[in-house]
Amino acid sequence: MAAAWRSALPLIFVAALIAFEERVSVPSCETAGGGAEGQRPEDLKVMMVADLLLLGPHAGFANFYFRHAYATKFFRKSFEKLKPDMLIVLGDVSAKGFKITNSKWLSLLQQFQRMLGPFLGLPLHIVLGDRDIGVCTNINEKSVGHIANHLPGLDSSGCGTFEISNISFVSLNAVALLCRNNNLRFSVEKVIESESLDLRTRAKGMEEEAVSGQLSCFSDFCWRENVASAGSGPVLLLHFPLHRTTRSSCDGVVPRRNLWQIIPETHESSGQLDRRLAGAGPYELRHTLPPNDTEYILQALKPRIVFSAHTHQFCDHIHVDGTREVTVPAMSWTARDDPGFIFVTFGQNKVVTVSHCSLARESHVLLAYISIFILLIATTLVMSNSHLTNLFVP
Repeated sequence: MAAAWRSALPLIFVAALIAFEERVSVPSCETAGGGAEGQRPEDLKVMMVADLLLLGPHAGFANFYFRHAYATKFFRKSFEKLKPDMLIVLGDVSAKGFKITNSKWLSLLQQFQRMLGPFLGLPLHIVLGDRDIGVCTNINEKSVGHIANHLPGLDSSGCGTFEISNISFVSLNAVALLCRNNNLRFSVEKVIESESLDLRTRAKGMEEEAVSGQLSCFSDFCWRENVASAGSGPVLLLHFPLHRTTRSSCDGVVPRRNLWQIIPETHESSGQLDRRLAGAGPYELRHTLPPNDTEYILQALKPRIVFSAHTHQFCDHIHVDGTREVTVPAMSWTARDDPGFIFVTFGQNKVVTVSHCSLARESHVLLAYISIFILLIATTLVMSNSHLTNLFVP
């Protein structure tokens, strides 16, 4: 009997480990900003993630066989549980995309596709982040256009407009908006003006006012007055958050550091190598779009709701004009110990329901692995000692 238990013990622990991995990969979601209404079949359900920080060919052992494997499980389990209609990535697919060659970019995108699994069959839109294309001194239409050509729905300036289930989306290259006297910025402004004109034209009974609208100015920045009502515009997708003139409940919250940021760097493990390669981005996490650009975007587009990223943490903020902005947390263990994403339901009655979904912490998963390993060793030793005792007992 004891011999049978000893032979079955490894299988029991393997089964327990598999069950643990399946259970811990399931996201836990909580509705933000009030209770959720019942979903209808015609509602549009979108999963939004950000800051995947993939390393592509530079990924170390721990990143590729542990973090990448779990990220793949996270996507698969999220798909099975939430059944979204679309996936949106709000920038920073790569950790150092602005420093790698074009061929390595293709390798990184292949890694991203392998990670998506069942999401490959869904509509996909990717917003460019600062880690993807870099800072103003390094970006131009040619470099951004080469990356944008490999991403669905983006033009040569890194912007995109699309409509799905009668919901209009506009994604802007927020990195280019930080640049002054840059051709890429001018291209982004053309997209904003085009969408603003389309919005004004669609406003019922306001065609003449849209054509002869007065100029409004903020600092040295001017735009044509938009007669459309607030919130009547498209869903706006950005990488950088908009500037906030009022304090938010998210201000001062420090993202939980990942495990490799806690371990002293006595020697460079593969995990520490991943962290060093990922490093810090070109812009600090608290960086936002300037006040004049924020005012310009809100006045020109009158967005229904704004989704942004970059800060690595979740935030639900209401701007002074009533526009709601939701910041998507990082989904990578490289960025923080407790990753997450948001799940958005766009109702046909114009109600937008946002759920903040949390994923397993890297520290908890590692602790569970260590505990299972110690328990396996201890059980094996106890059963071995018991077997030896039985051999020598007359």
